[in-house]
Amino acid sequence: MSGVMASVDQRTQLAGRNRLELLMFKLSGPQLYGINVFKVKEVLQCPPLSNVPQSHPVVRGISNIRGSTISIMDLSMAIGGRPVTDIENAFIIISEYNRSTQGFLVQEVDRIINLNWKDMLPPPAGAAGASYLTAVTYVNEKMVEIIDVERVLAEVMGVKESVSEEVLQNANLGEGSNKNLILVSDDSLVARKQVCRTIENELQLETISTKDGKEAIDLLKSWADNNDPELDRLAMIISDIEMPEMDGYTFTTEVRADDRLKHFHIILHTSMSGVFNQTMVDKVGANKFVAKFEPDILAQTVIDALHEIE
Repeated sequence: MSGVMASVDQRTQLAGRNRLELLMFKLSGPQLYGINVFKVKEVLQCPPLSNVPQSHPVVRGISNIRGSTISIMDLSMAIGGRPVTDIENAFIIISEYNRSTQGFLVQEVDRIINLNWKDMLPPPAGAAGASYLTAVTYVNEKMVEIIDVERVLAEVMGVKESVSEEVLQNANLGEGSNKNLILVSDDSLVARKQVCRTIENELQLETISTKDGKEAIDLLKSWADNNDPELDRLAMIISDIEMPEMDGYTFTTEVRADDRLKHFHIILHTSMSGVFNQTMVDKVGANKFVAKFEPDILAQTVIDALHEIE
């Protein structure tokens, strides 16, 4: 247990310094891809797979791993590429996203690298397949692409987006308040839309969104510098943690360091899970951590926050 906690503590400190570790891998060609090590539970040689009738074409089968039945998705097919063919020599990355565990079939696992989030850049505009990317970086002058896994999961597994009547009936949101704007920051287009739709369609509030922490802090400081009335309307901020250029922890730290912004309620909303999250929430001064994506929980968290700041 002490070894596990030491590892958690090490990764917590890494995240707090706007840094991350990427596990690099290849799909059906030479292109390198990456996934945050925080999301990875283990990597293993692909075991025998059992077919699932009428499953999504991307699901190559299921396997029993450590006593759990896990769906194995061909990540190359999921982003529009060729399927992984040499399955016997392929690998699966067991990952934890959005409260679920799944395996991603990849052709080859490369290595783990340590990077600064500032080195993670938005995908080039108009690049082939960019719609399935959240960021790119360069390692030894080679581009490494970061896949929008949340989009893949939404397309393969589907996502519930409606809020239950029970949550809405008990909302008791005050009418007429000028604090009706929520800033949503997330590098995944799918995730941004999920959050904004929940807030706008279900809670009848307004949103403005940014694609990373740097864009969000620049917007907030611009509002403050210019006495923009939008800042007076801002009720709270909902931010992802994993974002290029500036992660959610560093963004929160930047907000808390600015006397004009430090009072804003901040919810960290992320597909990452683990004990380190609450530690970092406390360390950087965020108000709440919510794991993606459960609309009832997100809506209730927003409702509770609105009542708190009234």
